[in-house]
Amino acid sequence: MKIAVVILNWNGEALLERFLPSVMDYSKDADIYVVDNASTDGSVDFLKQHYPKVGIVQNSTNGGFAKGYNDGLEHIEADIFCLLNSDVEVTPNWLDPIRNAFQSLPDASIIQPKILDLNKKDHFEYAGAAGGFLDMFGYPFCRGRIFQTIEKDEGQYNDTREVFWATGACMFIKSDVFKEVEGFDEDYFAHQEEIDLCWRAKNAGHKVYYVGTSEVYHLGGSTLSNMNPKKTFLNFRNSLYSITKNLPRRKAFPIIIARLLLDGIAALRFVFQLKFDHCFAILKAHLSFYANFIKMYRKREKANFILKYHIATSIVWSYFVHQVENFNILVKD
Repeated sequence: MKIAVVILNWNGEALLERFLPSVMDYSKDADIYVVDNASTDGSVDFLKQHYPKVGIVQNSTNGGFAKGYNDGLEHIEADIFCLLNSDVEVTPNWLDPIRNAFQSLPDASIIQPKILDLNKKDHFEYAGAAGGFLDMFGYPFCRGRIFQTIEKDEGQYNDTREVFWATGACMFIKSDVFKEVEGFDEDYFAHQEEIDLCWRAKNAGHKVYYVGTSEVYHLGGSTLSNMNPKKTFLNFRNSLYSITKNLPRRKAFPIIIARLLLDGIAALRFVFQLKFDHCFAILKAHLSFYANFIKMYRKREKANFILKYHIATSIVWSYFVHQVENFNILVKD
């Protein structure tokens, strides 16, 4: 089983210098590639000088996370692609549990490891934590993270189990599945494109797993901080894109209407917090969604929508009204 660890880079020379050594040290049985998204810093020269064994794919433009990987992976041959953020520190033997899972779970097409916070190593990290899920209204959350509340890692998620989506910070995907679903949707640019990809893969009959015996540490926020209005815009808009594309009409349309209200409440909350730029970001997200609605609607799968896509009704209600901040309280297996 040939694994290619593929790091997408844009002007990240400092991140490569800091994080690439752990990848090189602990990924001896994998091929290492850096896909460069038309960087203007010294990233490519740094790689050529210090890491001549790392494969370099140079994209002609910076098309964001989605287009960057789509373009780069066309030039890489492997059975499994590991899409790894440039700000991730991997650990010894991190690949073995993933490889074993692919071999023992023939229905596994996408896998993510445990994602821990590099700056607070006994806590999960926001982007992915211990595997991702959705509520009925399409809001994403994770085992180990609901909204901004992050759980401490006390071994409660040291299991292997099916999840709904895997984080793009560290995602393993079979190369033939990536090609089958035609990669990431480039209209997302960045944020939640991995949720859409996993959703489309599940609609096509594939399964997504989390493997808690493989651990990596994610710095997070290296591209867009959690407090960046552009990230707010992309998250709210792209979530609506995914609902439109991946649910049958009778489910999608009522949820989109409900999201008008729920996202409006989120915008008002930003107003009360005096975060007016985030309020406007949500407004812009909806305007962009409506402007692109027909385009997104035409991308819908023709059949085989999975109807059970959520494991909670409303994390907004549970979190803000009932103050449920722990996954195992929110979702009792």
